[in-house]
Amino acid sequence: MKENSKKRGTLSWVLEFAGMNKKAYLTSVIMAVISVTAGFVPYLFVANIIRALIGGNRDMHFYLIQCAYITICWLANKIFHSISTTMSHKATFGVLAEIRRRLTKKLSLMPLGDVLDDASGSYKNIIVERVDSVETTLAHIIPEVISNAIVPVGIFILMLNVNWKLALLSLLSIPLGAVFYGLMMVGAGESFNNTIVKTKALNDTAVEYINGIEVIKAFGKTKTSYEKFIHAAKEGADCFIEWMRRCNLWQNLAMTLLPAQLLSLLPFTGWFYLTGRIDGTDALLMIILTLGLVSPFMIIAGHVDNMGKMGSIVGEVVTILEKREMQRPDVLKETIRGNDIVFKNVHFGYKDQEVLHGVNLAIKEGCVNALVGPSGSGKSTIAKLIASFWDVDDGEVLYGGVDIKNIPLAEYNKHIAYVSQDNYLFDETVMENIRMGRPGATDKEVIEAAKACGCHDFIMNLEKGYDTIAGGAGGHLSGGERQRISIARAMLKDAPVVILDEATAYTDPENEAIIQRSVAKLVSGKTLIVIAHRLSTIASADQIIVIDDGHVVSRGTQQELINSCPLYRDMWNAHISSRDSEVA
Repeated sequence: MKENSKKRGTLSWVLEFAGMNKKAYLTSVIMAVISVTAGFVPYLFVANIIRALIGGNRDMHFYLIQCAYITICWLANKIFHSISTTMSHKATFGVLAEIRRRLTKKLSLMPLGDVLDDASGSYKNIIVERVDSVETTLAHIIPEVISNAIVPVGIFILMLNVNWKLALLSLLSIPLGAVFYGLMMVGAGESFNNTIVKTKALNDTAVEYINGIEVIKAFGKTKTSYEKFIHAAKEGADCFIEWMRRCNLWQNLAMTLLPAQLLSLLPFTGWFYLTGRIDGTDALLMIILTLGLVSPFMIIAGHVDNMGKMGSIVGEVVTILEKREMQRPDVLKETIRGNDIVFKNVHFGYKDQEVLHGVNLAIKEGCVNALVGPSGSGKSTIAKLIASFWDVDDGEVLYGGVDIKNIPLAEYNKHIAYVSQDNYLFDETVMENIRMGRPGATDKEVIEAAKACGCHDFIMNLEKGYDTIAGGAGGHLSGGERQRISIARAMLKDAPVVILDEATAYTDPENEAIIQRSVAKLVSGKTLIVIAHRLSTIASADQIIVIDDGHVVSRGTQQELINSCPLYRDMWNAHISSRDSEVA
């Protein structure tokens, strides 16, 4: 299926993205054909006027009627062009919306690791800038290219009926122009791909520079980091300049000769007229008809580069859409019984490096479970597998007795509330950021969740309280404040399973203790999975699972592990020593 989709052309994908907007595009094309036709017909009335003047016609009424027809055609041209453009733009906005819906949905269905493998700037560039850049092209290319290709065919057929020899001779400039156009297109694919690569590099560098500005300034790397950005910007500009410089001569020659039908027609028409092969009326009509070919040719030629650009962007979109997805059914066919989570001989790795080696563990519902272990041991990986951010390479993760691969993502997400150390808040009010946990929650319920999580007081001290805008990615708040709001959001979701992945990493001990006590009240009857860097905060957990080098080395209560697990005992002693030194 994937192989077949790669063979599909740009137009096929655009029509698929168009969906219900196909009728709007069809209407736009019909209106465009009428508009282009109305723009050509005045040439015929001008021919009538010239013919009448040559014949000595002095009837002013005749000339006024011809002028009236010309005016009507001019108005029709503008009106139908406006209708066509409006319809095509409306349809195009629908296409762009559909493309973005598919892309964002695709990202949610892809394994998290595959998403993180690519720079976030690349996805942002494609979904926002690159998709948006085809709006003008797509809105004009479908009605204008089709209409400007159909009408010249009709004009040329009419020319063949008048004098087929002159009609063919009028096309002599096209082969010569096509030669120069071919020279212009030599290496165009390679050059265009180069611009895409350099533009992506510039975008990624810009995002990296902006996101890391705090670290750059703190460590005095402003000059070297800015030079990297300047270098990327220069390369991004140079690739376009060099391409245009190489093509400039051939492009000018091609654009000059392709629409220059009169260049060959006028001499031959004059010769045919002088030798009696064509009368003056037909000679004039051939010249007028040829003028009607010029404008459509120019419009079509002007869209050739845009068609190539659109094809490239659609290709980038399709590349994302064809990436692998986590395998999940659309409908739940098994019954979920309870909220127990079980790992059965789970193997998992990032790319070619396995990080979990045959993990077996059971997490009972309604219990507080803590995952502890050295950095890089696989704690967060286990939490992310429970949250269904990845698919296991081998083995099973069961939820309520059902393999999570057999549970639809939308259904499974209702059962899981996940809070990581890298918390993200939207550029909305604090109230709305918390409410995202349960969109139907009332203001009172939001405030109660905030109070329970110990963040009500600091929220009220913000400039506008709950109406304070968090800023992009929560940039207006501190790391600890973002974490506590994220926890409140997760608690409001009221999911049966709550995962806190180093969720209190940026909070001070006093606030962390408050949050832990609040969480204990809020998750009554729920399954809580905690990854904590301060072992004292999980000392009362029902089950502590010790992870080391991708293996479960031990599990039990705090006291049981101190007595039986050397690794945990060493971690606990190190934690106590560190805490005592801080107090001292």
